[in-house]
Amino acid sequence: MNTVLPLLEAPPRTLQLPDSAREGLARTPFGLYVHVPFCATRCGYCDFNTYTSDELGPGANRAEYAGTAITELRRAADVLGPDLPTVSTVFVGGGTPTLLPAEDLAAVLAAVRELFPVADDVEVTTEANPESVTPASLGTLRAAGFTRLSLGMQSAAEHVLAVLDRRHTPGRAVQAAREARAAGFAHVNLDLIYGTPGETDADWSASLDAVLAAPVDHVSAYALIVEEGTRLARRIARGELPLPDDDVLADRYVQADTVLRGAGFDWYEVSNWSRGDAARCRHNELYWANANWWGVGPGAHSHVGGVRWWNVKHPAAYAQRLAAGEDPVADSEVLEPADRALETVMLGLRLRDGLPLPALSDAGRLRAADAVARGLLDPAAHAAGRAVLTDRGRLLADAVVRDLTD
Repeated sequence: MNTVLPLLEAPPRTLQLPDSAREGLARTPFGLYVHVPFCATRCGYCDFNTYTSDELGPGANRAEYAGTAITELRRAADVLGPDLPTVSTVFVGGGTPTLLPAEDLAAVLAAVRELFPVADDVEVTTEANPESVTPASLGTLRAAGFTRLSLGMQSAAEHVLAVLDRRHTPGRAVQAAREARAAGFAHVNLDLIYGTPGETDADWSASLDAVLAAPVDHVSAYALIVEEGTRLARRIARGELPLPDDDVLADRYVQADTVLRGAGFDWYEVSNWSRGDAARCRHNELYWANANWWGVGPGAHSHVGGVRWWNVKHPAAYAQRLAAGEDPVADSEVLEPADRALETVMLGLRLRDGLPLPALSDAGRLRAADAVARGLLDPAAHAAGRAVLTDRGRLLADAVVRDLTD
């Protein structure tokens, strides 16, 4: 369980962007991420910066959170001005953003429009747990300008949801997706997790069937990672549950890819499939392209022009900083050209389009040729000057990335 941290957490810092970070600011794709750190309960596998009511402690008020986030948005506009970038994507994540009233999320989006120029085709996403939305709340969000909903389904098997400490019933995610479509959401995503201890082949098949029965145009599927310090990790350490099996994880991934592609979904990032380019998550693509974004909220990370910074983690410390007229920044760093080049390779290799071979180092290009010989990179793409993962390469994506960037 998270403990209540000292409110200040670290000495206050004042955020200043160097002139080098401002070069091209108005021309580089720009997004806003808003972190809502509240959850009704803590899922056993989760190590995100989230808090239940019992973990918040004094000074963190969910009812006032929207106003606090808007205060940081105003600071963002002041720091980035006077030539503000145009917001192309807004992503509200968590935690469970939809634990806040829909009217609060609408107020945050209205503040974005008040403070920043916003693209006519802006993508506005909120994450949600299936049990945290209703037809009425979804209607309010859609009317406010939200265009995309990402629902945490994880599994269609009740016993798998129980191991993950998820609260919703197996059919609720599909029903919530239908309610989102009825409310007018153009794009709906379902998140899945595979490899949970106790999950059978039949369970995973049922989860994929449930996704295909839902009116969604995007699916994210992630292998279960046992994070240190989580309840799931402790249960495995005590021998109550087995570790996820790597061979099973690979089989689950292949099955997901086969089923989804057969139903008209194409992969565009190792863990993400969409029905056509318009259904891709443009906000995530902004991250993968190393573009610019400002992260609002406790623990949120930002990147502008090679400068990265992150906020204090506890909601009370975050609120205190902003109430005192201070930046909520915990620390920052300026990325060296070599660091930026490395991140470009690490992210680009996970994408369907891959990346140009000249983005690799000399050693990396030699290893890329070897990866072609081993069936991990596409030979035709390599001959055309790009490093693109094969289907087998996707199963070993992390290893390929390490090999080409080591």
